[in-house]
Amino acid sequence: MTNPSVPTPKPYILDIAPYVPGVAKAADGRALTKLSANENPLGCSEAALTAMMQSQEAARYPDPDSIALRTALGELHGIEPARIICGTGSDELLNLAAQAFAGVGDEVLMPQFSFAVYPIAARRVGAVPVEAEAKDFGADVDALLAAVTPATRIVFIANPNNPTGTWLPHSEIKRLHASLPGDVLLVLDQAYAEYLDDEGAPGLALAGEAENVLVTRTFSKIYGLASARVGWATGAPHLVDALNRIRGPFNVTGAAQAGALAALGDQDFVRRSREENSRVRADFVARLEGLGNRGVCMVPSEANFLLVLFEGALSAEAAMGALAEAGYAVRHLPGQDLPHALRITIGTETQMDEVAAVLRREAEAAG
Repeated sequence: MTNPSVPTPKPYILDIAPYVPGVAKAADGRALTKLSANENPLGCSEAALTAMMQSQEAARYPDPDSIALRTALGELHGIEPARIICGTGSDELLNLAAQAFAGVGDEVLMPQFSFAVYPIAARRVGAVPVEAEAKDFGADVDALLAAVTPATRIVFIANPNNPTGTWLPHSEIKRLHASLPGDVLLVLDQAYAEYLDDEGAPGLALAGEAENVLVTRTFSKIYGLASARVGWATGAPHLVDALNRIRGPFNVTGAAQAGALAALGDQDFVRRSREENSRVRADFVARLEGLGNRGVCMVPSEANFLLVLFEGALSAEAAMGALAEAGYAVRHLPGQDLPHALRITIGTETQMDEVAAVLRREAEAAG
């Protein structure tokens, strides 16, 4: 019940369930090793860290247009810098897209099991989030197209998907785009694209060709700059112009711009991170193979995490508790229709060996 004597939020704001970050401490207050936020276990490039530490102009505003960073991004990916916008993480850009192109009564479409920010971005502008049923824990293009209505203004899709790690071939992305009305914005969230060698490049190419495609990326994942909060997006000039009109004028700090710029110049670190992730992820999967008969199985992943399903005697809650006892925080996902699942970030080889050992022990003990 609202109090008429104080400012009252819009009703659709109160409908938003606040974003809940993963836990970092056990019930008894012990600090846990975080395998819940999909951070890079290798940290970040030494060049990026040095650049951020040397950027000490705290009294001066940063470049409001991130010109040097946009130029470097353009050179790396073959994109005109004018078609790039930088933001406070890709989250800001996802929210700006909703703010610019959707409003009260509009529909924002997304697959089931999508990134938790999408429905928040829709609701904060009064739009209605609509979920299309997933297929094998990933996006189903036919289901998405069947859910498009005259009220649809935006389609959000993450590829690879968070929180399931599934990958939709670019041919399916193109099929989705080709069948969407021209006035519907397709937002292709590629936060984890760098874990796929060059598989994310066709998405960038589509954003360069189409008038209604926006691709978002981040420096928080493979580049290891999660605390710096740097993201970027690319699309047609009129899309970038719309987002630029409503973003904050100094939305990326000077230190963050310096770190991201240096990180782009260290592609050896990116390659090493990608290769290490692929190797450790494959080893982790191999260590858990054979537990399917005990109801523990994994969704195939192309990202830096795995979605582990608990469909037998061992529950997700019990597994999470056992991992916390062992010193690890992982992500339980009941709010995303996955109460029987844990999303586990791929950490170091030692960490993943210990996590696998705990899960195997608990699954065997549960019967």
